[in-house]
Amino acid sequence: MEKLVKGVHAFQEEIFRSERELFQRLAKGQSPETLFVTCSDSRINPNLLTGTNPGELFILRNAGNIIPPYSEIPCGEAATTEYAVAVLGVQDIIVCGHSHCGAIDALLDPDTTAELPAVRAWLAYAQETKRIVDENYGALSPESRASIAVQENVLVQIEHLKSLPTVAARLKDHSLGLHAWVYQIETGEVFAYDRTSGQYVPLSDDVAKVGVRSRGSSAIRPI
Repeated sequence: MEKLVKGVHAFQEEIFRSERELFQRLAKGQSPETLFVTCSDSRINPNLLTGTNPGELFILRNAGNIIPPYSEIPCGEAATTEYAVAVLGVQDIIVCGHSHCGAIDALLDPDTTAELPAVRAWLAYAQETKRIVDENYGALSPESRASIAVQENVLVQIEHLKSLPTVAARLKDHSLGLHAWVYQIETGEVFAYDRTSGQYVPLSDDVAKVGVRSRGSSAIRPI
């Protein structure tokens, strides 16, 4: 806690003072253009990764960057997404997975959550990911299977996003873009799903503009 308290003081005395005008403007409201869905993992910093300032990203985080599919039973992920899309009018949604994801490791090895009923129940929203990996990539090494699972899980959650009414409506009039990203912690690289090739490729302006509407037919490669 001592480190955190010192950090708050440093923020107030250094960053806030130099950016006072920005924060005064933000106090009047927000208008982010992007909803950034990512994992709760402490190693992921969306603003640092994307070079954005406060007010530019609307961020949704949870274990495994999971979006439960649409249901009559409300959940925080659906509410956050609905607000971002219908009220804030974001133009893009990015689902960003990452290497060495503990949630994905637990998904692939259910025994690790035997004493974690809440975690096990939450990961049920990613069971499709596990099935895809088990049925199509069983011959790969554990490391490669984990890499594939991270990538496939992002695409599964993109499909779940499409089931939300507010997202479906904006996709229909082509006013919303969906993007599948994977961040490699150890290299700093970001890969984006290219629907033309059906593969994840290094992030570029061209790939980012296209986004994800439908999945390609090619098998995903470990990255």
